[in-house]
Amino acid sequence: MEVRRVGVVGLGAMGAGIAQLCVEAGVETVGREVSAELGERARERIGHFLTRKVEKGQLEESARDNAMGRLSLTTELEALRGCELVIEAIVEELEPKRELFAGLDGIVSPEAVLATNTSALSVTEIAAATSRPQRVVGMHFFNPAPLMPLVEIVRAELTGDGPFETAFAFGERIGKTPIRCFDTPGFVVNRVLIPLLNDCIRVLDESRVSPETLDKGMKFGAGWPMGPCALVDLVGIDVHVHASEALYEKTREQRMAPPPRLVAMRNAGLLGRKSGRGFYSYES
Repeated sequence: MEVRRVGVVGLGAMGAGIAQLCVEAGVETVGREVSAELGERARERIGHFLTRKVEKGQLEESARDNAMGRLSLTTELEALRGCELVIEAIVEELEPKRELFAGLDGIVSPEAVLATNTSALSVTEIAAATSRPQRVVGMHFFNPAPLMPLVEIVRAELTGDGPFETAFAFGERIGKTPIRCFDTPGFVVNRVLIPLLNDCIRVLDESRVSPETLDKGMKFGAGWPMGPCALVDLVGIDVHVHASEALYEKTREQRMAPPPRLVAMRNAGLLGRKSGRGFYSYES
């Protein structure tokens, strides 16, 4: 199925990044937020990053203007009625996602594909809130979506071949490297990465080294492009802890449980780059 118009629900950092990818790829995109103010904030964010690309010589001004012209904003789900694909990027909690999918189910065409950007929740459980679980897939982008090449295309228990391949082809169309995977806890990347990062933070405490030392060791000793502490700061300590808790609940593997240090930082509001402080300080 050809996707001529895509909807993106939730225009926070991930949703705005996904919308940016879509408009840059020439796709008419409807972004939905709960308020006009949040929608305009997302538009400004997308415009800022596209202007940065113009300044770096990576994009022509006309291409930026054309891309921004493909973006329309709404606060109403009804505005997504004509979309062949809707990508959800709202809060990473099961019930709000299920409620949203149930609402979308009664609005968009029966042939439309519904995709969730969840990183750790069950796509199958989200799909069960609809009357069309065969047309629900996972499309897990990585942060920041415009820069990270990968997208995991997740087949839930009842996902049909057609919608699954539509999502895969759309991932390629917007310049991503898609991989096919199944609806297992953490899919592929997070099933490996989350316990690995948890191990790194435990080693940080046990070895009594600094975040700088640990990051330097993993960058120059293990070939990581970014150290684990810097990476958790980038992802968001709250996001990592939430995903880690979700995976631990599903697997009961101790390595999946978030280290106490990360939980304490989350509770103290030390969330990494987004809050200005995490393992490192980002305050100007």
